[in-house]
Amino acid sequence: MKLWLRVFLPFAAGYYFSYFLRNVNAVIAPELTRELGVSAADLGLLTSAYLLAFGAVQLPLGLALDRWGARRVESALLLIAAAGCALFAMGGSLTQLAVARALIGLGVSACLMASFKAFGQWFGLARQASLNAAIMAAGGLGALTASTPLSWAIPAFGWRAVFAGLAIAGVAVAAGIFSTPEKAAGATAAPLRQQVAGLAGVLASRAFWRYAPQSTLIIGGFMALQGLWAVPWLMNFSGQTREVAAHHLLLMAGGMLAGFLGIAFGVNRVAKLGLGPERLLTGGMGLGLLATLLIVLGVGPSEPLWLALGLVFSVGNLAYALLQSNYGPELAGRVNTALNLMVFVGAFGIQWGFGAAVDALRAAGQAPREAFQISFGGLLALQLASWLWYLADRRR
Repeated sequence: MKLWLRVFLPFAAGYYFSYFLRNVNAVIAPELTRELGVSAADLGLLTSAYLLAFGAVQLPLGLALDRWGARRVESALLLIAAAGCALFAMGGSLTQLAVARALIGLGVSACLMASFKAFGQWFGLARQASLNAAIMAAGGLGALTASTPLSWAIPAFGWRAVFAGLAIAGVAVAAGIFSTPEKAAGATAAPLRQQVAGLAGVLASRAFWRYAPQSTLIIGGFMALQGLWAVPWLMNFSGQTREVAAHHLLLMAGGMLAGFLGIAFGVNRVAKLGLGPERLLTGGMGLGLLATLLIVLGVGPSEPLWLALGLVFSVGNLAYALLQSNYGPELAGRVNTALNLMVFVGAFGIQWGFGAAVDALRAAGQAPREAFQISFGGLLALQLASWLWYLADRRR
């Protein structure tokens, strides 16, 4: 088997597993509510437990990846995720479910960053950008599986049996990743103080702060929209029904998956035409801002615009490979997790801030439609500023 397949396939299975677990609670929510009396607030707590554990370990995760390597770190963490799935399958109280969900979030926290680390060690920039996109496509397939197919499985087997099966799957995926080839981590012999100094150097570097604002506001903003605010926007601003709004979400997901696949299989070809990863990132972000402007103004048919946002999200992930190319491979884990943390902070800051802005505007007397439009317009202004910063720094 070719080297890239030996490295790619196990890590792709890990990210598929991660994305499936990220979305599974949305499908089993009715069962949790009915069987355990879990309220909407309780479901929010379960989600927060996963996300807080996931986000809290990103910077320590970067140190671990650079010290011990992607293969060891991710396989060990996936065993924790498998234990979390087993505990969730047996959980009989909100506390047990929350602890289990936190273990799952901790356990899958390395699935994307470990793959980026492994690809950065083995492959050059063009192949790395291609494989990064292919990994994201694997996550998109996990999200699709954790929808209608999962809804068919729940009545047949029950949610507890599904989580028991996920526990077994987690062990199998961990074993597959542990069996992959691995180069020396590059920072194994370095003392912890030196590793932390390397992380501090990344966070203080000009290259990092060229990419970080754009990723935080544009990619984080997309995640905030996809995860919460797209449907309320479409219903309050565009007057769409819930079913039509859900169709727009499907288009976003389809655009995202198509974009990842296009980058995975086409980035090398378009690079030969003079459209390298940096030009794709610059142009993609610009087109995404244009699509966002048309959405905010309510101009034109909405379906192609929301499809375009999905494509923009896929292009935005080129930033990981481009940023990493500014540093040595021994820093790959710390570089990727630092940028991932910024995206994570942006997603949740925007998700909270957008709602706070809408509430404040409505309290000030604005109608719901205008409140949503002003809030979205403010987000667009911040995103435009981050893109212009990226362009200006390139010229400097």
